[in-house]
Amino acid sequence: MDAHKGDRLVIDGNKLGQARRSGEVLRVEGDSSHQRLWVRWDDGHESMLMPGAGARFEKASGKRT
Repeated sequence: MDAHKGDRLVIDGNKLGQARRSGEVLRVEGDSSHQRLWVRWDDGHESMLMPGAGARFEKASGKRT
């Protein structure tokens, strides 16, 4: 994964009934194999995470990876 500031992070729920989460990437630290992201979620709160296999990015330019 290779996230950049301004990209959208989308995480689909991996359990029945679990909602999809999405937010804007505010800051990226580390290299592409071990990134730590600071995200502002659509509900307004912010958190730091290391994205897992269920995460995908919508590039700021509109391209998806």
